[in-house]
Amino acid sequence: MSTTPRTTPETTTDATSGETSGPLTPPELRARILSQPDLILDDQDVMRALVAANDRNLGGNVVDMRGIAMDRLETRLDQLEDTHRNVIAAAYENLAGTNMIHRAILRLLEAEDFATFLDDLSGPVAQTLQVDTLRLLLESGDHENSPDLGPLAQVMGMAERGYCCLYAGHHTGGRPRRVTLRRCPGGASPEIHGDRAREIGSEACLMLDFGAGRLPGMLVLGTEDPDQFAQGQGSDLLDFFAGVFERSMRRWLA
Repeated sequence: MSTTPRTTPETTTDATSGETSGPLTPPELRARILSQPDLILDDQDVMRALVAANDRNLGGNVVDMRGIAMDRLETRLDQLEDTHRNVIAAAYENLAGTNMIHRAILRLLEAEDFATFLDDLSGPVAQTLQVDTLRLLLESGDHENSPDLGPLAQVMGMAERGYCCLYAGHHTGGRPRRVTLRRCPGGASPEIHGDRAREIGSEACLMLDFGAGRLPGMLVLGTEDPDQFAQGQGSDLLDFFAGVFERSMRRWLA
């Protein structure tokens, strides 16, 4: 009487440990991996463990160039992912800054008289720009006889000819930069920021051109945050804001 030999799963012997291994169990897990190998390939931790196991089987005297290449590719992938996240974060930050400047400008354009214009400037506009102090300076050729500004002096002041350029850190006669950003480690000028001068950690000086035949002015934004305005930061949005502001001011200076 003949018998049919039973078939058994193929087994292999690990050369380093002498242990016998067979097909992956349970069968459902093996079947799923065979049908969906991407589950393994897309998992970096699993792939790293498989490569490490393969390296152990190769022995210490064998250099696995494939493993070295994978490590380098993983490092480059991590760097690319970090760069991608930084680019997205910067894009969102620029978008938020643009929206903030646009809201501030729209509020300025709503003013129907100069008093409302200045009230909005020191109130809603300053809040929208997220600054703690805001000061408008207008140069005058006869500073000694400047009129009393009354309540307007809370946000606006008169200065002698050339003062704005000097305050922003430029020499007399030089062409000032449109926007000057700087930290104020020891606090800022009380003449500009008033009682909160010692609390100011950084400021932005926006030079204003009111047109031919008129002396310039300056808008100074102050904040307690020493990193909000710092040299080397982009100033395009503040440059745009200054351009709109000076054109709005020309209506009231006419």
